Amino acid sequence: MLPECQLFGTLGCHLCEVAEAMLMEFVEKNGLLVELVDIADDETWYEAYNLRIPVLRRIDTGAELGWPFGAEQVVAFLG
Repeated sequence: MLPECQLFGTLGCHLCEVAEAMLMEFVEKNGLLVELVDIADDETWYEAYNLRIPVLRRIDTGAELGWPFGAEQVVAFLG
């Protein structure tokens, strides 16, 4: 079973939209659970991620995968 993840991003971020679209294939084909987190909703998230989004974070370990990443990197990150 794949770990639950969070995708940190914000509205209007083109790279975030690209990352989300790529991850949707993992959601649909593999059952990946991804919570979309808007960094604008929390000052702590904004300070931590504003220059790095999109960032994929594993909830179980706290490990993070920063952009740019592709499908192969996501598979390795989740494995």
